[in-house]
Amino acid sequence: MKPDTYMQLGDMQLSRFEVPESIGFGGEQALAVHELTGGRRVVDAMGRQDRPLEWSGLFIGENASERARYLNALRIAGKQVNVSWAEFAYKVVIRSALLDYRRAYEIPYTISCTVIEDLTIPVSELTALSIDTAISDDMDAANALGDQIGDGTLSTMLGTLNSAIKSVSSFAGAAQSTITSVLGPVLAVQSHVSALIAATGNTISNISTVGGVLPNNPIATQAAKLSRQVVGFTQLPLLLNLQSTVGRMGANLGAVSGAGTSITTAGGNLFAMASKAYGDASKWVGIARANKISDPALTGVQTIVVPRVPGDTGGINAG
Repeated sequence: MKPDTYMQLGDMQLSRFEVPESIGFGGEQALAVHELTGGRRVVDAMGRQDRPLEWSGLFIGENASERARYLNALRIAGKQVNVSWAEFAYKVVIRSALLDYRRAYEIPYTISCTVIEDLTIPVSELTALSIDTAISDDMDAANALGDQIGDGTLSTMLGTLNSAIKSVSSFAGAAQSTITSVLGPVLAVQSHVSALIAATGNTISNISTVGGVLPNNPIATQAAKLSRQVVGFTQLPLLLNLQSTVGRMGANLGAVSGAGTSITTAGGNLFAMASKAYGDASKWVGIARANKISDPALTGVQTIVVPRVPGDTGGINAG
């Protein structure tokens, strides 16, 4: 804990160097284990066994001796006292308080408290991170990485992706066309980052020799190569981190209900895709609408989003 964290022990408030760097909490579950024939077990949970609260600190200043003696008096009294810090609170009995006198103004201490009752408000369930928060946090991280990488094309693509995300009020329950409008820029960034990683890897693996040693090997040329290698070593971790971040964004978008999957294909048609995905070729319209295309025939290499739920087939412009 930081020195500006406050602790309360009974009516004694601890602060600054009296506050420990950390306090362990938790404990064990008392178990009665019955060993049965054949290696089977029956385990009965008997209840919680909280670990002692133990920490160390330092009384320092003109009233250090007085505060140390008061802590010792709390130990001698053997009464139940409350210990609290942050959102944690316990009822305890001081088991031991060990103090070392160095100077009248400097007395380290170590204390151990047996827990009588845990007064901390229990947390029975966790609040799930919303898809909107997850996407927003990853976008912020991607922008920060893009600034560090300094590639102009990448920055433009991240700007496009950022604009697409900001145009969506909420991804939870968003229409397929909305998800697709963001998945497109995500895939574009992923593709460009992969290309940058490959180029950076080639730069790093291109071994340089000392300039002037070999024929046609000017010092300036080799110095430039070495400089690019140094930049590559710096950039590669950032690119790999960005690849992971953007990949997580794509996975989260894919996890949204109805987001479907992305398929990269060279040629083909939407009839075959719909038949394979839904068992009904007539549902090609749902795939077409999700990708904002009208022709079921596919030309060239394309990445097609196949919705989990094709939706109605009331026309390409429906919905």
